[in-house]
Amino acid sequence: MKTFFRSLILVALLGLGIRGSAAETGVPVAPLPDLVSLRAKLARTKDPLTWVITGDSITHGAKWLGRERSYPEIIQERVRTELNRRRDFFINSAISGERTPGLLGDFEWRVLRFKPDVVSIMIGMNDAREDMTTPEKFVANVREMIGKVRAAGAIPILHRTNPIDSEKESTKTRLAKLPLVNEIIAKVAKSEQVILVDHWTFWQEARPDLPQLREWLADPIHPNGAGHRQFAILFFKAIGVYDPASFTCQP
Repeated sequence: MKTFFRSLILVALLGLGIRGSAAETGVPVAPLPDLVSLRAKLARTKDPLTWVITGDSITHGAKWLGRERSYPEIIQERVRTELNRRRDFFINSAISGERTPGLLGDFEWRVLRFKPDVVSIMIGMNDAREDMTTPEKFVANVREMIGKVRAAGAIPILHRTNPIDSEKESTKTRLAKLPLVNEIIAKVAKSEQVILVDHWTFWQEARPDLPQLREWLADPIHPNGAGHRQFAILFFKAIGVYDPASFTCQP
C-alpha cells in the first residue's frame, strides 16, 4: 500500500502544481470567471436557477442531524427566502457511502437530468478509506465531473471535507489518506478554476484540538447541526452572499 508521502509525490507528478498566491507574488488575482458568472446570475432575481447539491452521507445529512438542518437546507433558506429568489429550485442528490466512481457513474440521474445551473459537490470522505480510490483515479474522476458540469452549461462548486476525530477506531482507515484527498481537491479546483469551499482548512484553524473539533461533530466523521451551519456560512462567503446579520449566517 502506498504511503501518504509517496502519494503526495504522485500528485505532483500528475501536473497539479499551482503558482504562488497573491500574497506570495504581490500580484492581485482576478475573480474566478465562474464566480463572476454566478454573482451575475444571482443578481438577476427574476431568472430562476436550479441548484444540485450532491455528495455522500455528509451532504445527505439525514441520519446524524436529528432535528437540525443540513447545510443544503440552510443554503436553500438563504437563497430562496433571504435573497428573495423564490423560484430557485434545490435538489439534494447525495447518497450515504458514496465515492467518486459511484457518483460519476450515476451522474446523469443524480445531476444532469435536472438541467442544473449550479452544481455543488462535496465528495472524498469515502474515497479515503482503506481501499481508497487511487490518487490517479480520484484526480481523473473529479476532473471528469467538472467537465460534465461545464458541458451542461452549469457552474461547478467543489468542497474540501471536514477533518475527522483522530482518536476513534472508526476513523483509522481514513486518517492517513484524507489529507491527500483534500490536497487533490484543492489543486484540481485551482487548476480548473473552480469555486472552492475550503472546510478542511477552516475547521483546522477554527477547531485546532479534538475537544473543540468534537463540538462540530455528531460522530467521529459526520458534522452535527453546528458543523452544518459552519458549512453553510463558508459556502456563503465563498460565493459572496454572506451577511453576519442574516438568520441563516448565524453559527
